[in-house]
Amino acid sequence: MKYAYYPGCSLRGTGRAYEESLLPVFKALGVEWQEIEDWNCCGATAYMAVDEVKSCVLAARNLAIAEKAGYSDIVAPCSACYLVLNKARHYVEESKAIANTVRRALKTANLTYNCKVKVRHPLDVLVNDVGLDRIKKRVTRPLRELKVVPYYGCQIVRPYSTFDDQANPTAMDRLLNALGAELVYYPLKTRCCGGSLTGTLPEPGLLCTYILLKEAIKRQADVMSTCCSLCQFNLDAYRDKIAAKWEPVEIPVVFFSQLMGLAFGLPAEQIGLQRGFAPMKPLPAPGVAA
Repeated sequence: MKYAYYPGCSLRGTGRAYEESLLPVFKALGVEWQEIEDWNCCGATAYMAVDEVKSCVLAARNLAIAEKAGYSDIVAPCSACYLVLNKARHYVEESKAIANTVRRALKTANLTYNCKVKVRHPLDVLVNDVGLDRIKKRVTRPLRELKVVPYYGCQIVRPYSTFDDQANPTAMDRLLNALGAELVYYPLKTRCCGGSLTGTLPEPGLLCTYILLKEAIKRQADVMSTCCSLCQFNLDAYRDKIAAKWEPVEIPVVFFSQLMGLAFGLPAEQIGLQRGFAPMKPLPAPGVAA
């Protein structure tokens, strides 16, 4: 199967390391993808708060392009993109009025949308299409020395739990286990990181971030693994402000795809590990104590 690939804005900006690691991992596993032509910003969650119908039109244009190209699945790594594209698809399916407005707007661009394209997250594709057995076979450097916190954030399982449990998602847990990592029990795995609050209401946003980092350190994790570019940025970029207000919370926060790249033996610089504000320490050679 070949997937339509929708990078979204963040994977070309603050979430650059996500794309830098995900695409080589897809290649290593033989996952075929093609970036959709002339894609546009999904509008993210903020635009939904301004005008939901216009936001649906904006998001549905990307789905219509993928549909016109003959794809049945579009992969959206960014959690906000994944949510907004999913929401647009649901709104068009469930509301005749919204569907009519969206289709009228798309018609002016010689596009149509019939909800034939399914929105997929990379975790869904990797666990359910590629399969954990195939991933295990590709591992050349098991991550046995790493104690990892799997952190999902709030958007990929709420409100639509299309491939995982809303209260206790496990797709990333199972994936990390296949890489040989030691999982750390983390009850805050779907708690919000503060999202855009860090830019609008800094104090409550920072508090959300501080709580998550503090809990991971308390549980003696070596690294936090996330699947959301906004979560990764929030958890990684505000350490100085958190330290000034509360205490230092130094723990690397990386994308699950970066950990996959390490386990596959890919060079650290090829998967963007140098981009973190709190970089990961080099892994010891296999069989050598950390």
